[in-house]
Amino acid sequence: MIGDPENTPGIQDLIVFSDLDGTLLDHRTYSHAAATPALKRLQQLQVPLILASSKTAAEIIPLRRELGVTHCEAIVENGSGILESGDEYGASEDRYPSIRQVLNRLPPALREQYQGFADWSAEQVSKRTGLSLTDAGNARKRRFSEPGLWLGNERDKAIFVETLTATGLTVQQGGRFLTLSFGGNKAERMVEIAARYATPGKTPFVVALGDASNDLAMIEQADLGVIIPNPAHDGIPQCPGETTGRIIRADAAGPAGWNQVIMSLLDRAEKNRS
Repeated sequence: MIGDPENTPGIQDLIVFSDLDGTLLDHRTYSHAAATPALKRLQQLQVPLILASSKTAAEIIPLRRELGVTHCEAIVENGSGILESGDEYGASEDRYPSIRQVLNRLPPALREQYQGFADWSAEQVSKRTGLSLTDAGNARKRRFSEPGLWLGNERDKAIFVETLTATGLTVQQGGRFLTLSFGGNKAERMVEIAARYATPGKTPFVVALGDASNDLAMIEQADLGVIIPNPAHDGIPQCPGETTGRIIRADAAGPAGWNQVIMSLLDRAEKNRS
């Protein structure tokens, strides 16, 4: 499944960045059970696992604890922020009020066509995402970005995006939501975090896994990018890196595909242990 064995790094060089929904977590159930063998093996081999998600710090903290990776950083809110290693409270700057202020200054006819998480109750967020009520409440505890739905036509959407971009906001379409932030993406945060693991004479071998268009830059930036199939949407189109084996596709969707790829990679990497 993994490309040329001669180009496979040793265990000591690996660092794994992974999207969550539709990748490590099942798109419908949010379960990571099918990836348990690979998750345990990463932990045993002390390979850093950096969660990279549109989820908030409040959502990531219990999941990171459950997966045993509280010692690793996490990329939150689609790359607009970082949850630092060991941070159990999500202590960080808060740019969310500024985003809402910019949004609420829009002309009413334009503003009313966009609904963000702050415009919905926890019950409404739960209904729109499939999250439990508790998880939906945590999803509303935002610091860096505002996801939401565009309810109008494409012409007005273009005006909406242009107007917000002129204020300094970034507007990004994800798998479900149109998300507003002051910039930053998963790929940029991945590079930033990977640099922390570099030592003199040693550069980490970065593996990135994802299933959607907002993961593509991260996948293309990695030393090995992995596309996880997701039958719930159109997925990621053919990438140039696939012709060289630098980007590969898992055979199965969600955590099952994630597990297969990581287990295969670790099999190769253990042979190169130094």
